[in-house]
Amino acid sequence: MEKKSKYWRRLDNAAKLFTAASTKRDTRVFRFYCELKEEVRPEVLQQAVERAVGTYPLFLSVMRKGMFWNYLERSELRPVVRAEYKEPCSRLYFKDKNALLFEVTYYKNRINFEAFHVLTDGTGAIAFLRELVSDYLYLAYQEEGLAPITLVPDDVTVQDHEVDSFTKYYSPELGKRKQAKPQAHVLKRVRRENGQLQVGEREVSVKNIVERSRELGVSVSVFITTALLLAIHEEMTKVQERYPVVLMVPVNLRNFFSSESMLNFFNWILPKHKFGRGDDSFEAVLTEVRQYFKEELTQEKMAQRMSELISLEVHPVLRFAPADLKNLCIHAGAKFSERESTAVFSNMGPIVLPDSYASYIERFGCFTSTPKLELCVISFRDKMSFGFTSRFDTDNIQRNFYRILEEQKVASGVIEPDFPEPEVPSNLEMTVYKSYTLACLALVLFMAIVGVNLHGQAVAGAADKTAATAKVMTVARALLFAAGGVASMWVASSIGFFKRHNLFKNAVWQLVVVSVASVIWDFVTGWHGWSVDYVIPGVSAAVLLTLIVLARVQRRMPREYMFYFMFTACYGMVLPFILVMTGILHMTWVCMICSASCLLFLVWLISFKGREFREEMQKKFHV
Repeated sequence: MEKKSKYWRRLDNAAKLFTAASTKRDTRVFRFYCELKEEVRPEVLQQAVERAVGTYPLFLSVMRKGMFWNYLERSELRPVVRAEYKEPCSRLYFKDKNALLFEVTYYKNRINFEAFHVLTDGTGAIAFLRELVSDYLYLAYQEEGLAPITLVPDDVTVQDHEVDSFTKYYSPELGKRKQAKPQAHVLKRVRRENGQLQVGEREVSVKNIVERSRELGVSVSVFITTALLLAIHEEMTKVQERYPVVLMVPVNLRNFFSSESMLNFFNWILPKHKFGRGDDSFEAVLTEVRQYFKEELTQEKMAQRMSELISLEVHPVLRFAPADLKNLCIHAGAKFSERESTAVFSNMGPIVLPDSYASYIERFGCFTSTPKLELCVISFRDKMSFGFTSRFDTDNIQRNFYRILEEQKVASGVIEPDFPEPEVPSNLEMTVYKSYTLACLALVLFMAIVGVNLHGQAVAGAADKTAATAKVMTVARALLFAAGGVASMWVASSIGFFKRHNLFKNAVWQLVVVSVASVIWDFVTGWHGWSVDYVIPGVSAAVLLTLIVLARVQRRMPREYMFYFMFTACYGMVLPFILVMTGILHMTWVCMICSASCLLFLVWLISFKGREFREEMQKKFHV
């Protein structure tokens, strides 16, 4: 198998959605885990992770921001295994942070694999976890005679794994047909304290649930979908029955289109039932759901749904919209589309490993972060694990669901939740920042109030022409300027806080803010021209020098700093040149030196880093 990964790649259609829609509470992170029969050995797990990313190098990617779309870039970072330390499915992607989009942790007998949905989908996650677990077991038990196995066919290359199958099978003609989706019943419950994720798991016998499904003449997915629809309905009022209960059920498109891609390649269907309008028995709902699955799970319907989604992405106007604007629109659209489904049900199917390896494994499980209610199902041998997640402070729907399974002769056993206490509260940093902001605001208001009052008293007593009045006026102005200084400090420190993960971007933002702030202060204090004569060219040169030093000290690759070098050099060349041409400067030589120096730096950049420069421009401005 060829193991050379692309230098960079575009986001697939689903990844673009997840990038824009992810938030602190809806992280778009999922967890797949393997529970072994013995405790995990951390040093062996670290070796196994290194072997697994060698098989799947596309996982060694970080997210970068482009002008029109974000993209994934190959990274020199390597995953470091550590003990589980935070809430499951916590955020993995932080804007501007140079970090991998997956994480491997362990807790007692459990190996956890968590990934940001931009990186891969459930099928890709299962493939990686199978490779990780098989590598771990081989390294741990090879001395006991455990033979190595190969899970990836020899003729499958990394390029096969990196194919964007959405684009490959997109048909413009099919994308033009769009159907309006009716509003679904939306779950409204009291949320848990601090919005924490509630995880509840149970397991059933694969043999029992398959036998019962066959007795009813349906697939396991249809059987579970029906049970979940009925479980949700039991918590609805008569008024709420005016909207149907709709489940979003992801569908693996590899079952309909040939693909070895490890990127996202899935769609979904929306089975539903409108209660209170006829027969709401288990058998009646089951029949309706079975018919819906039969009609919708066809290659033609899947191709149409897939093309409908991609048609917006390739729209000739929308594709050239700035990335930030597109992300805002996509996020708003994702929030609006939440009304189209009540809950989510994902059947990940079975995980299969050779018997020699399976004997060391207790079970597999999976669940995901969600803003509503989601059920994930995965099976291994005769154990099918159900993972419910929500942020609601109730588990009535889950209780109803398992009772319905019991009524259908499918017994379930509780899996006791076992998670370590988080090392650091997830909201600690933001709490400190909010406290700092409140303190700055209080100080600014206090100084402004005192300064305005003193200034008013000084104006009222100005006729006296006394030294006391002049002193009061001076103090008042000093307090008002101090308030402005605190406000300026807060702006600069806020940028430093939110851009702390990327020092290069932090420096560029500070350049812009200091330039604007200096002009404002110069204007407020009577305009002496010092902001344009000295501050703007001086700060431009200082920031450019800072970026050069940062790149050397941190030993960054050219692709990591090239854009910031280019922006700062253009800023320091163009803006001082414009100031010189307008004739508003009192001292022109400082701006002229800055502009000429930045021009020389740009020429050097293009001459000696031309290939990296062109690559960076291609990535940043791809559409």
